[in-house]
Amino acid sequence: MKIAPSILSADFAHLADEAARVGECADLLHVDVMDGHFVPNITVGPPVVASLHASTRLPLDVHLMIADPDAYVGNFAEAGASIITVHAEATPHVHRTLQAVRATGARAGVAICPATPATHLEHILDLVDLILVMTVNPGFGGQEFIGGMLRKISQVKAMVDQSGRAIDIEVDGGISDATTPLVVKAGANVLVAGNFVFGGGDPRANVERLRESALSALPSC
Repeated sequence: MKIAPSILSADFAHLADEAARVGECADLLHVDVMDGHFVPNITVGPPVVASLHASTRLPLDVHLMIADPDAYVGNFAEAGASIITVHAEATPHVHRTLQAVRATGARAGVAICPATPATHLEHILDLVDLILVMTVNPGFGGQEFIGGMLRKISQVKAMVDQSGRAIDIEVDGGISDATTPLVVKAGANVLVAGNFVFGGGDPRANVERLRESALSALPSC
């Protein structure tokens, strides 16, 4: 299991400190990039990613919620992104976009919104290292988990198993210690959590609560 705290819910005036608070207990740092076009919000760009890259040991899991990902893939790779995830809905040629991500040396991820069926992934599985199933509509933190996405996670897990490839299944949106067992049982192994981690209390303790909740949902040996 991998836990990826999302800086979307962190204190933007102290991002390096916030990253440090979870640096010893998390597996990835999730960076939501929004452009005000693909989603109704604006967040950060390559300079912030570069600053985070210089201030944390955590691999940067960069989620591009932008209308023209092809124009910026290289910039985010140069800034230090370890994983670059693009939305299947954001480009008419997602196959080409994923090839561009892989050409930078970054791991390639593809995200699908709640209304996008899992079948959209069928012909690009050979190009992805990570599939992000959005469990809320993208654009804002603190939203309520959409329970209907559990079936989609299971569908994606079946597709990944059939492919024989080691593809991570990530979920983002409404993830807490209450929803974590549900998504883990459905097949997810990377959990993005912003509000749960940074919204109150000790972020390190919150990460550990998520991990314990995830591990409790795994079948015992």
